[in-house]
Amino acid sequence: MKKFNTAPISGAQELLPALQAEFDRLKDGIAEVYARHGFLSIETPLIERTEVLLAKAGGDTEKQIYKVVKTAELADDADQALRFDHTVPLARYTVEHLNDLAFPFKATQINRNYRGERAQKGRFREFYQCDVDVIGWNNLPVAYDAEVIATLCEAMKLLPLPGFVVRVSNRKLLSGLLAELNLDHQASEIFDIIDHAEKMPAEKTTAALGDLGIGSENVVKITTFMNLQGSSEQVLPELRGFGFQNPVFQEGIEELETVLSLLKDLAPEVEVVADMLIVRGLDYYTGTVFETIVPDYRAIGSICSGGRYENLASNYTDQVLPGVGGSIGLTRLFWILHEYGLVKPEELKPVDICLIPMSLHEVPAAARLAENLRRQGRSVDLVLTEKKIGDKLKYAAKVAKYASAIGSSEVESGSYQLKDLESGTIETCKF
Repeated sequence: MKKFNTAPISGAQELLPALQAEFDRLKDGIAEVYARHGFLSIETPLIERTEVLLAKAGGDTEKQIYKVVKTAELADDADQALRFDHTVPLARYTVEHLNDLAFPFKATQINRNYRGERAQKGRFREFYQCDVDVIGWNNLPVAYDAEVIATLCEAMKLLPLPGFVVRVSNRKLLSGLLAELNLDHQASEIFDIIDHAEKMPAEKTTAALGDLGIGSENVVKITTFMNLQGSSEQVLPELRGFGFQNPVFQEGIEELETVLSLLKDLAPEVEVVADMLIVRGLDYYTGTVFETIVPDYRAIGSICSGGRYENLASNYTDQVLPGVGGSIGLTRLFWILHEYGLVKPEELKPVDICLIPMSLHEVPAAARLAENLRRQGRSVDLVLTEKKIGDKLKYAAKVAKYASAIGSSEVESGSYQLKDLESGTIETCKF
């Protein structure tokens, strides 16, 4: 009987070994895709100065970060918190190592982040994010926006998903529209309403805009804009049809057109749509923004997202460092895959071969064989328990794909029988 509650804290994912092996396989596969696209792996500290994390985060971030409780010995240290994403720490990292990096700096980070938000299905407080970012020196061509999205799409192809859709927009479009309507001073509230629009009925969104006192005509223009969705051939003419000459709005159209056009070549097999509902909640995004959904499990929300930030490091340096990045929320994604039976623990066996010495006399020979197999790239479990052979084989069947009992006759002959624990077929092999 338990002496106290041993369950993981709410919002933390804890997997049994078979599922953990599959999680790690996917994580490593994503890292390999990122590396093939030229992204360099870095790792920033889990704990950052709070002022660094909040300098450009905006939104509800201050309410969500986990503050670090310090002891009396650390009381004089700077206020600290756990990082909530990789992007803000990346900005600090880039500034710190400015003279040692080659630009454009293409970085990847795959690690845990923490947010103190309400834990619920498919949403966690401790979670893995698999990030790619490109940071430029003074400027960064918008083509990199498309490259980041294409890289993430290739990584997501590794996952057993029933199809995904990338939704792309540009924050300059809404910013330019609001400037055209002389609503710049209420931009923050309007962005927030649109960012949450999919989570509430359309009439509530309309009412929330109306409550800002912006006038019914402006409400109609904003709702018409935010409901635009479709291919570039459908959406771009409609955006131009607004007739706005605002330079920011026009720049948003041009950048969106460039990104969508490039993605047709960089990710030809991926469904990409222009979607004006995508604005992203974090205030540091300035241009291209995107989110990825799995239509069959739309209620889960975005599983991969990101965007362009023109100068995320402005609070840390005078050097202009524009960037673009995106992240696969692997913990949430894996929950979806497991919840809907797309990965099954009973099908996952993390060990290739179990070697079972019949007695202590055969352990040295079995150990040498295990080492030889490991050098060949096989994972091997050397079973050293003092149990009956039947019990050892039951254990092997739970964790391994193959098993071999090593007795005195195998040692003397220099050969052993390797049994496929699924099919029952047996192969004779040399030590």
